Amino acid sequence: MGFDFELILAIAFLVTGVFWVYDRIVYFPKRKAVLANMAPETRSAINKDAQQRLAETPKFVVEVKSYFIIIAVIFGLRSFVVEPFQIPSGSMLPTLKIGDFILVNKFDYGLRLPVLNTTIIPTTQPERGDVVVFKYPRDPSINYIKRLVGLPRDKISYRDKVLTVNGQQVSKELLAKLPVSLNPSQEPVELFKENLSGVQHNIYNSFRFTPHEGDWVVPEGHYFVMGDNRDNSSDSRFWSFVPDENMKGRAFYVWLHWDDFFSIPSIKNNGLIE
Repeated sequence: MGFDFELILAIAFLVTGVFWVYDRIVYFPKRKAVLANMAPETRSAINKDAQQRLAETPKFVVEVKSYFIIIAVIFGLRSFVVEPFQIPSGSMLPTLKIGDFILVNKFDYGLRLPVLNTTIIPTTQPERGDVVVFKYPRDPSINYIKRLVGLPRDKISYRDKVLTVNGQQVSKELLAKLPVSLNPSQEPVELFKENLSGVQHNIYNSFRFTPHEGDWVVPEGHYFVMGDNRDNSSDSRFWSFVPDENMKGRAFYVWLHWDDFFSIPSIKNNGLIE
């Protein structure tokens, strides 16, 4: 099971929020009354930290509630605006490299309640070709990133390294045969430019046997996703479809690349596992 940073942040927001409200109701009026009874020169000589401890305000209340504003801002931005992730696996090579730090738009697919991920304000719908971040259906505490290939009711086929959507073969153009790839194994691959419903992007095909082939019909309220590293990706070919309620947002920007961060457990656990 992965480290669910979103849940931890939500709990921290609630706990610090309760302490902040408790302080405002119980101790803030008392501190205000004490300050009002002081001479102006005495009041101006008391620094902000000292003012917080007037009227016998418990130290632990002051300490906990002091983090509320910071946590609230971080929680709000990550939940409703943009969320950062790091790429620790090669399933989206060559589009996204191991060590890339990306930003995910959190309101593209509707404003959703944190943790529960229930849509409260619909916006736009996911589109074929989007690079999407979602909760892994078999363990929602883990975040995955893949390319959206199939929409509800789409018929998907993948055989002999050829992708077909609704009976139409997805075109791809061979760009190069690479003797060494960006895969951790550095295995040779073929680099293609794929055109998926007008969205052009590069993909890898290895020279080994395709790990999983088949035909699928995407059910209502679900999506079919694949990694751009077609022969090195755990995706819908293996564990089926992504429910709409698992969708978190669309990846739209790589803001940093740093391989060394992959070795830091706290970063890895809060990043994208596949």
